[in-house]
Amino acid sequence: MFNIEKFDIKLDTEVIGRNFIYMEEVDSTNTFLLGSAKFNQNGTVVLAEEQLKGKGRLDRSWLSNADQNLTFSILLTEKIKPNRLNIINLGTSLIVAQSIENLYQLKVNLKWPNDVLVADKKIAGILLETTSMGSKIEKVVIGIGINVNQPNFPGKYLTPPTSIRREFKEAVDRERLLSEILNNFDEILPICIKEPDKILEDWKSRCNMFGEKIKVEDETGTRFGIFEDLDKEGHLIFKIDGNTEKIHFGDVSLRQ
Repeated sequence: MFNIEKFDIKLDTEVIGRNFIYMEEVDSTNTFLLGSAKFNQNGTVVLAEEQLKGKGRLDRSWLSNADQNLTFSILLTEKIKPNRLNIINLGTSLIVAQSIENLYQLKVNLKWPNDVLVADKKIAGILLETTSMGSKIEKVVIGIGINVNQPNFPGKYLTPPTSIRREFKEAVDRERLLSEILNNFDEILPICIKEPDKILEDWKSRCNMFGEKIKVEDETGTRFGIFEDLDKEGHLIFKIDGNTEKIHFGDVSLRQ
């Protein structure tokens, strides 16, 4: 059982997590915040022990054992420009990576657009969703799923999963990890807004796919080319047959 008092003692933020909602069970923390008319305070965090309809990118299911991991969402309601959304997505994966590395001394890498990896296995994922009124973004909800203490992962996956406990060889204090992430998020979010180049630079230092032959799978199908760079908004610059194009969404993997 998640100990809220223990978590709160370690939380040291101005905004993020100051309104904290703990739930035993919910369909999806992202869906809950996106559809809630009651919980609209900027920085609200919803943590659920179990998500009945947890989701990842491209409407894939996010499966997580109850009471063992961290599945939570962060709500942002202050004005955020559309060109900062992907920077916030990359910044969030960077925050998760830094937090895990700081606490457990694991080497953490990042895979575009939102995967957090240890030993080439997925340890966390990010899903950013929004609601808009016309051209104005009203809500940004950042869903984060982290495999913390789950011992095994039956089934087939595009990227093999792992957990912090499996890699660290010890049970992990979820309260300490969540407070570390939110503390870092509170500090780094303004950098995402004001200094996106800094986020991109730090993110790139943790990605080992630049210059590599990759496979991109998106709504247009499957293509092969070179992972050349990221643009200033964090989109993938993909080189194929001597030409370059920007990839905004899709699954990326090293070509086998």
